[in-house]
Amino acid sequence: MEKENLGASLFSQSENLISDESIEEIFALNLGDFLSEHLISEDLAQKIGQRDNLTGVKNQLKELVLIYSLNNTLCVLNIDKKSEKAIYSSIADSIKQMIDVDFCQIYIGGFFTGGGKENTTLVKEAEFQRKTVRNAEAIAVPMTSGVKTMGAIVIPQKNLQKEYLTLVESIASLFATSIALQTTIDEANKLIDDKGALVGDLQHIRAELTALIGDLCNYQQSFTTHLALAADTKGQYKVAHSQNTAELARKICQELGLNEKTTDLIYYAGMLQNIGKIALPEKIFATNGQLTDGELKQIRESSNTGINLLMNINFMSEVVPYIVYSTERYDGSGKPEGLKGESIPFGSRIIAAADAFSAMTSDRPHRKALEVKQALEIMRGETKWDPVVLDALAKVV
Repeated sequence: MEKENLGASLFSQSENLISDESIEEIFALNLGDFLSEHLISEDLAQKIGQRDNLTGVKNQLKELVLIYSLNNTLCVLNIDKKSEKAIYSSIADSIKQMIDVDFCQIYIGGFFTGGGKENTTLVKEAEFQRKTVRNAEAIAVPMTSGVKTMGAIVIPQKNLQKEYLTLVESIASLFATSIALQTTIDEANKLIDDKGALVGDLQHIRAELTALIGDLCNYQQSFTTHLALAADTKGQYKVAHSQNTAELARKICQELGLNEKTTDLIYYAGMLQNIGKIALPEKIFATNGQLTDGELKQIRESSNTGINLLMNINFMSEVVPYIVYSTERYDGSGKPEGLKGESIPFGSRIIAAADAFSAMTSDRPHRKALEVKQALEIMRGETKWDPVVLDALAKVV
């Protein structure tokens, strides 16, 4: 999957999002294609493997910088302090909403944001130990990239679900690596413009850039996985529903002989198709099915929220349609367009069946899981599902 603009940014749309929609701030990720083998082109990899000379290494650096240019990666270091504080506050608000806690504080570059008691001692301990630490009241997650720790995210200790903590840890790693990458890009640009630069210095910065791009790829995948797990936790699933849906969708794709690229897209669409739940409060899902009209409206609108969030992720330009139409039904009874049969994208038909089967065979607060055979019988008795997909589903389960 080759993209014209590959990159990663927590803040590519910050100026538009700070005021009203803080939850979207954390999703303003220009992820690019987060399969690492595609982050650096084969042609560029071959060039890097060739014997170095000053002009050649500078040209390679220029190509790497273009992949993660200033417009496509973290730009916090280049804005004024007032705006910087506003962005950190927005990120803190986003985390607070996603993991349903009373406060979230960010300590970075001498800044503190999030309100309340400043947990500076806990932050220093997290930075020194380079790992998550806690006291009776709070947890501090260090923002670490390579050998450098540049701050911490602090959240409450009380009743924090482990899925939420791992999400915050993945955000901290992604945040720190994005900052480190932008700093390294700035250094690379200075060396590119320096007529007296030595080949050794250029090689060193090239190695740092390629390593950071690889790290960023890993953290992007981790962020996506933990985001889906946190959404499942919000939805009161007893199992990793999104992960199960994605894995099942991938098996169906393989059974049907779909190519690797399409299979990858459908897999990630399956992981993220319930992402709107991350913006909802946990209490909505803990009512044993007894919801108010207002709560039902929130849940119905959460799918639109999820799509809006995902539209801020670059590589989702190919994934989003699968998610949008995964609520369509083969008999035309679905939403949003009432599409029917093969007019529904094939990937959406696969996700729809995988999602339904995974939900039916999982325990929920208001009912027990169905047996595999029983779930398949129910689905075969309905006209909602593509029969070709159902046949493949029956084979892989």
